[in-house]
Amino acid sequence: MTVCPSPAREPTRWMMAQTASIAGRAASSAAPSPAAIIVSVPPCAPEKPPETGLSISSTPEPSIAAPISRASRGLMVAVSSTTPPGAMAETSPSSPRMTCFAWSPFNNIVGRRLPDDTRPSALAIISTGTGLGIAAAGATALATNLTGLPWQAAWAAFAIAAAIAGLGNVAALSAPADPLGASWPRQPWGTLLHPKAMPLYAIALSFGTTTAIYFSFAADRVAQSGGLPLLPSGASPAVLFLCFGTVGLIGLATGRIKGRIGLSALLRALLTASALSFGLIALVPTSWPGVLLSAGLQGAYVMMMSGVLAFWSERLFPQMPARSFTAALIAAAGGSVLGPATGGAMADAAGAPAMFLGAALLSLTTLPVIHPRLVQERPSPA
Repeated sequence: MTVCPSPAREPTRWMMAQTASIAGRAASSAAPSPAAIIVSVPPCAPEKPPETGLSISSTPEPSIAAPISRASRGLMVAVSSTTPPGAMAETSPSSPRMTCFAWSPFNNIVGRRLPDDTRPSALAIISTGTGLGIAAAGATALATNLTGLPWQAAWAAFAIAAAIAGLGNVAALSAPADPLGASWPRQPWGTLLHPKAMPLYAIALSFGTTTAIYFSFAADRVAQSGGLPLLPSGASPAVLFLCFGTVGLIGLATGRIKGRIGLSALLRALLTASALSFGLIALVPTSWPGVLLSAGLQGAYVMMMSGVLAFWSERLFPQMPARSFTAALIAAAGGSVLGPATGGAMADAAGAPAMFLGAALLSLTTLPVIHPRLVQERPSPA
C-alpha cells in the first residue's frame, strides 16, 4: 500500500495531494487553518516539529503571511515546470511546517482582539478553512480526471488564490486595533506540562495518528478495491476528498455545538465518528453510501477536532495561547509520523481492512481519556 502517490502513475491523485495543502492554506486565510500537520498532505517524510519562534511572536502577522507567500511562490514554480516532480521539490518539503507556522499565531490574535465568550467560535471557524480548500482541491482533481484540464492550470488557480489570501491577511492584520487584553507575562514552557493538559495532548496524539492513516491510505483502499461504480479509473479519490472537505465545513459550528452539549460530549461524539469512518472504509470501500459517509464523518471529525484543539488549548492556557496550541500540534505531529509507519506495517502484515479497523479501535480506546475528572475546559482555580 502506497503512502505517497506517484506523479508518474497517479498524476491526478498526486496533484490533488499537493494542491490540497496549498488550497487549505489559501481558503484558510479568509478563515485560516490547516487541519494541522496531518490534514493537508499525506506525510511522505517526517517533518521536524514547528519552530516555536514564530508561534510565540508578539507580532504574529509575518508568521502568517510568510507561509502563504511561500505557497504561492512554490506553486508558480510548479506551474512553470514541465513535469510534476519538478514542482514537488519546491512545494512539498515545507508544506506541513508552513501550515503550522500560519496556524498557531491566530490563537494569539484571537486572544488579544476578541472577547472571551466569542473566542471558541472564532478559533473553530479559523480551523475549518482547510475544509473549503480540500473540497476545492477534490473538485479540481475530479475536473482534471473527467475533462482533461491540465494540472498546471489547476495549480496556477490555487497559486493566485494563495497570493490574494496572503495580501488580504497582511492588510487585515496591519489594521490598527486596540487589544482587549494586555500583553501577557512570559510563562515558562514547563507550565504546559500541567496535569490538566494531559488529556488534550493524548487526544491530539490519537487525532494525529488516525487522521494520518486516513489521508495516507483511504484513497488507496478505494482505488485498489476497484473504485466507485460508474466512475472512471482514478476519479474515486477525488470524490472522497470532495466529500471530506464539503462535510467538514460543519466545523464552522464547532463552538456553538460545544456551547450546547459541552466539551466532553463533543469529544466523545467526534471520536465515535472517527471510528465509524474507519469501519466503513475497511468494510465497504466500493459502496457509494459507505465511502461518502466515511469521508463525511472523517471530514467532520478532522475539522471539528482541529477547532477543539485550538480553543481548548487557549482555554487551558489563556496567557500563552500560541505556545499551548503549538504543544498540541506537536503531539498531533508525532501521531502523523507514527500513523502511516505503523499503519503501513499492519497493512502489509494483516491487510488493509485490519489496519483501518485498528485505527477505529484507537479512536475508541481514546474515549476513556474523556473523564469528567480529567477533561476540563479551564484549569481549576489555585
